[in-house]
Amino acid sequence: MAPVWWILLGLLALGLVVVGVVALRRRRGPTRGRPVTPSPPPRPGWRGRPAPGEIWWAEVPYQDGAGSKVRPCLVLRTGPGGSAVLKITSQDQSARAAYLRLPTAGWDPRADHDSWLDLRGPYQLRGTAFHRRAGVVDTRSWRAVRRAHPTGWSA
Repeated sequence: MAPVWWILLGLLALGLVVVGVVALRRRRGPTRGRPVTPSPPPRPGWRGRPAPGEIWWAEVPYQDGAGSKVRPCLVLRTGPGGSAVLKITSQDQSARAAYLRLPTAGWDPRADHDSWLDLRGPYQLRGTAFHRRAGVVDTRSWRAVRRAHPTGWSA
């Protein structure tokens, strides 16, 4: 075999290794990743308020507006009038395009499976709707959310 063929064969093998590594990383899905580090609030008096990128248990209204339920939600934006959030469900929504698989290990240690983030929102909640902070969303999920919705503090 000519030396050129050996070089081409080596490049092909290297390409297959790279494709394999990328496929393995994607197959693991978004269950891995560092948590987001929420940015500090713009005003000192806002410390303790829900921060963008945090997951909170809050009173979130039903989609039809008839009632509400305490459920986990992801904070998108926080301002003087409250926070914009996306609701999180534990129901399998893998067949629906408007939902994003959300790893739960970092914020709900009792969960035995991942949850689903409803990207169709957001819902506007007053500060009194928030019950307790659950944790912080992982970096990969936060990147996907930021592509779909504006995020941050609004003074």
